[in-house]
Amino acid sequence: MRQFEHFPNLTTMFFARAAEEGDRPFLRVKRDGDWSVQSWAAVARDVAALAAGLRAQGVQPGDRVMLVSENRPEFCIADLAIMAAGAVTVPTYTTNTTGDHAHIITDSGASAVIFSTAKIAAALLPAVLRSSIRLAIAMEPHRALQGGDVTLLDWDRIIADHPADVAATAAAQTAQRGDLACIIYTSGTGGAPRGVMQHHGAILCNVEGAQAIIAEDFGWEVDERFLSFLPISHSYEHSAGQFLPIGLGAEIWYAESLEKLAANISEARPTIMVVVPRLFEMLRVRITKAIEKEGGIGVRLLHIALAQGERIARTGRRGWQDGPLDFLLNHTLRPKIQARFGGRLKALVSGGAPLNPEVGRFFQALGLTLLQGYGQTEAAPVVSCNRPGAGIRMDSVGPPLRNVEIRIAGDGEILVRGELVMHGYWRNDAETARVLQDGWLHTGDIGEIDDGGRLRITDRKKDLIVNDKGDNVAPQRVEGMLTLQPEIGQAMVHGDRRPHLVALLVPDPDHARDWAIAHGLPEDAPLHDNAAFVATLRAAVDRVNAGLSIIERVRRIALADEPFGIENGEMTPSLKIRRHVIRARYQARLDGLYGG
Repeated sequence: MRQFEHFPNLTTMFFARAAEEGDRPFLRVKRDGDWSVQSWAAVARDVAALAAGLRAQGVQPGDRVMLVSENRPEFCIADLAIMAAGAVTVPTYTTNTTGDHAHIITDSGASAVIFSTAKIAAALLPAVLRSSIRLAIAMEPHRALQGGDVTLLDWDRIIADHPADVAATAAAQTAQRGDLACIIYTSGTGGAPRGVMQHHGAILCNVEGAQAIIAEDFGWEVDERFLSFLPISHSYEHSAGQFLPIGLGAEIWYAESLEKLAANISEARPTIMVVVPRLFEMLRVRITKAIEKEGGIGVRLLHIALAQGERIARTGRRGWQDGPLDFLLNHTLRPKIQARFGGRLKALVSGGAPLNPEVGRFFQALGLTLLQGYGQTEAAPVVSCNRPGAGIRMDSVGPPLRNVEIRIAGDGEILVRGELVMHGYWRNDAETARVLQDGWLHTGDIGEIDDGGRLRITDRKKDLIVNDKGDNVAPQRVEGMLTLQPEIGQAMVHGDRRPHLVALLVPDPDHARDWAIAHGLPEDAPLHDNAAFVATLRAAVDRVNAGLSIIERVRRIALADEPFGIENGEMTPSLKIRRHVIRARYQARLDGLYGG
């Protein structure tokens, strides 16, 4: 088996792979209907040139450079060039508001920014022009900036003007594994995004651990291929969808969009896909509908496959009948399903949010290997992952990666130790001290370790909402903004494992009384079913949504029967809402908000 080298930093790993792979394809993106390709050698030249350009423009080692772009080859090149110049990448979401960008720029102290499109610039540049940033690089042609002292440079021009020797650039890489590579901002329970300091060794530890699973359980081939579609600014895609394929010497194909993902899968024919549970749920519905539409024997075979999968999951063992069933399914249904994924897929790796075990068993029954993992941005981010060699169980997130320790604290909290653990939150010593204690990362999640050494997540100790795409949302931030509106007295935001947020609201009593009187009703008239009154609350929510990012916006609302209080058990003595109590009482009403 090929051995994975112990690299001192991420850029040395890249230049080593580029030297080995040479003119082999590396990055592919679809433009004007065709897949264009850049070789390893070509990308290495661009990385070296952009790094030289950044240094020529005054970017110093340790400077923070913000990177705002969708998934495309330029993101990878920029990320590597920033690090090759000795600077620190600050990747941010393309959906961020101007306020979000302003917070990250101010908090990180970024001195430069690289961005992609005019659409992204519309929200980004107003924050840039009010900041200390003095250098902006546009991947696509952009009009001159109005006002401010920011130098705007064209991507193609800065690369063309600073040709650099790749070998010399590679030899000049001096970062050590403990040096800061990037700051990834993630929402915390306090509301404002916190900067997680990921060092080179943290991401390399993830890459090495994941590579071991691929090599030992599936075989590490020369033509590994990844399809990238999760936001690379998310730690999961940044490590597993970018640096892992770099470490493997694999190709990265950038999907056009979620809507075109199915077509892109069949075109790219990936061997590994990094996905989130929401995608599995969507694909499950599409596959089932397609089979049912065809009718005939296909529907019967689907039922047989699912029944077999459920029985094996329930009993924990295979019976005498499973051999003949596998023979039947492997020569009929399963090859057709595998063809939908390009026919070369080794594994689908699910992370970023909890996966419904039933969904996992569906894909396993159809002959696709699905591996569920667990992690946090604070751990670069993968902590554990299922693997065939350890026995895949859909109710677990597998054993820890190589060189990673997991311990369960006395209160059930999952603790993690190893090189993958962050060095702390950027400029936030208090939060760092809270989650890093005696070398252990306190995850805020509750779990247990089974007899096979696999980790099971049983509860969430913290209130952070993780939607079905793996995005983190701090509910307190949204709730705080909602209750600033005069119409809203109390609010609880809901949306864990869901496609969007909804809210349970308690109207402000003064607003309710004044509205009733103004409309000729008794001041204590019940208003929960009054559409005109509810519309005033909806308008208040819309005002708040205007200042929130897409993932934070509240799509639908319901009204509580009474205020949250200590007496009804829905608030603590310190006047914090008890989310689990409120959810238990209003679960059907909250579920109904997703009914359409």
